[in-house]
Amino acid sequence: MKKTYAAAGVNIGLKAKAISQLGKYARATLGPQVLSGIGFFGGLYELKGYKNPVLVSSVDSLGTKNKIALAIGKLDTIGIDIVNHCVNDILTCGASPLFFLDYIGIGKVVPERIVAMGKGLAAACKEVGCPLIGGETAELRDVYHGDDFDLAGVIVGVVEKDRIMLGKDIKAGDAIIALPSNGLHTNGYTLARKIFGETKAALSKSYPGLGGSVGAALMKTHVCYYKPLKPHLPDIKGLAHITGAGIVGNLPRTLPKGLAANLDSTRWPVPPIFTLIQQKGNVEAEEMYRVYNMGIGMAVICAAAKAKKLAGAIKGAKVVGEVVRQQGEARVIIDGKGYRQDKVA
Repeated sequence: MKKTYAAAGVNIGLKAKAISQLGKYARATLGPQVLSGIGFFGGLYELKGYKNPVLVSSVDSLGTKNKIALAIGKLDTIGIDIVNHCVNDILTCGASPLFFLDYIGIGKVVPERIVAMGKGLAAACKEVGCPLIGGETAELRDVYHGDDFDLAGVIVGVVEKDRIMLGKDIKAGDAIIALPSNGLHTNGYTLARKIFGETKAALSKSYPGLGGSVGAALMKTHVCYYKPLKPHLPDIKGLAHITGAGIVGNLPRTLPKGLAANLDSTRWPVPPIFTLIQQKGNVEAEEMYRVYNMGIGMAVICAAAKAKKLAGAIKGAKVVGEVVRQQGEARVIIDGKGYRQDKVA
C-alpha cells in the first residue's frame, strides 16, 4: 500500500487552506516598512527613524489558558492575549513594538480554530501598530494529541539607547503605582484548572460576586498597557509586568539591589476571580501573591512628587506603595509581611 503524508497524520492541503485564511488577516497589519511578510521564508523589516536603536525581543506562550479556551469554544481572543503579553514585556524597558511572529503547534488542523486565533493575533497587532510579519503552523500529531495545541509568540521592538529604562535610577522613597488587571491574564491557569476543572460544564458554573461564569472570568483578555503608558514614559523610572511568579516574583526584577517594594493591598481592587480561587482552592495568601497578579497588571515606579499626577492621567491607576531600603531578604512587603521568591521572609 502506498504511503502518504496525510495517512501518516499530516494534511498539507488542509493546513495550506487554514494558513491562506490566516494570511489575509496578517497582511492587513503590514505597512511599507515590511519588505517581505507572509508567504516568504523569512520576514524582512526595514528599520528607519532611529538615531541609535537598540532592538528588544521577548518570547512567550499562552500556557494552559488554551485548555480553557478549547473547553468553552472561544479561541478568538487568545491571539490577543499572547500579543498583549509580549508587548507589555518589551514595554518594561521603554521599547515600542516593531513586528510579531506566531507559532501554532497543533495535533490536527481544524481551519476555523487556526483562523480564530489568527484573527485575534492580527487585531492585537493592528491595535499597537505592530505588523504580524510571519509565523509557523505545525501539525504534529505525535507531539500534540487529540485537540491539544500550543500558541506562542515572538516580538521584536526598539528603543533609543539613551531612553532605555532598566530601573537604575529607582531609589528609596519613589512611589509605586498599580495599573489594574482584569483577572489572570495569561498566568496561573494550571492551579485554576485544578480548582475549577476544565470541562465545559464546570466552566459554565457561576459563583456569587463573579458576575458571570467562571469560564468567562478566566478568559478575560490580557490587558495591553502600551498605549496608556507610552506618553508618560519620560516620567517613569521603572516598570514591572506582573506575570508568572506573581507580584512577589516580578516586582523585584525592576528594582536595584538593596531596595524592596512596600505595598498596601487595601489601595487597589482585587478582581473577584482571585478571591474565588483562594476560597475554593483553600490557597494561602502567600501563595496567591507568588502565583497571580492579584489585580496589578503592571507596576509603575516614579518619583513620589510625580505620582499623583501620573496616576490621575491613567485610567484605573492607583498609588499602592513605595520603594524602601531592603531589610533582610524580603524584596516585597505586602501589608507589613515580607516575601522573598522562594518563601515568606
